[in-house]
Amino acid sequence: MIPDWLEPVRAGAEAISADDLTKFTPPPGGDARRGAVLMLFGEGPQGGELLLTERAHDMRSHPGQVSFPGGSVDPGETVVQAALREAEEEIGLDPAEVEVFGRLPELWLPPSNFAVTPILGWWREPGEVSIVSRAEVHAIHHVPISELLDPEHRVMVRVPRGDYRSPGFLIGPDKDVILWGFTGGIIARLFDYLGWTRPWDESRVRDLPDYMLQADPRRSRLLDIEDEHEGDETG
Repeated sequence: MIPDWLEPVRAGAEAISADDLTKFTPPPGGDARRGAVLMLFGEGPQGGELLLTERAHDMRSHPGQVSFPGGSVDPGETVVQAALREAEEEIGLDPAEVEVFGRLPELWLPPSNFAVTPILGWWREPGEVSIVSRAEVHAIHHVPISELLDPEHRVMVRVPRGDYRSPGFLIGPDKDVILWGFTGGIIARLFDYLGWTRPWDESRVRDLPDYMLQADPRRSRLLDIEDEHEGDETG
């Protein structure tokens, strides 16, 4: 059974549409690859929190990107099984500790032709998690929801090349880790839909650090559910 503070998330997930999160949905009859991510909620010293991972800084694709655990759906798997398996492979999360209580609509990432389903999980019996592969994961972040909602931790993220911008969050102990792009967009728009978002100063701009700009351009493209505002405030 999920705690009372998660009930709005459960109810919101049942009512929200893909259009509330993005304008990109898989085209009918398309050949999009299927993927799943685990949006895992838990409780920490500051109350409700989300578990996020930070990709290794030297990866050729999306170095340093903060994301939900997840990846491709293997043949014969459901999206729930895929999300839990990927979390176990990435950070050693025991699937038995997680109560799946919903899912968000399937979202499409046109540059990579991925159809991704965010799975909502409640970390009912938190155990130990740790980095399984340092070649893939740089850090694990237990991010208090109260900090994500704090206007002081909201910024507009800018990619210097082309002045591409997108709403984002500052996380980590020193608030020097940038959460943005696909994952940041899901969180921001879900919070908007739930009425949790507090007004914040959109004139505060933070550039992406150099290590996040070193990706192989043949393997890494901006995958962002905020792309409908491209040229305006996306990234």
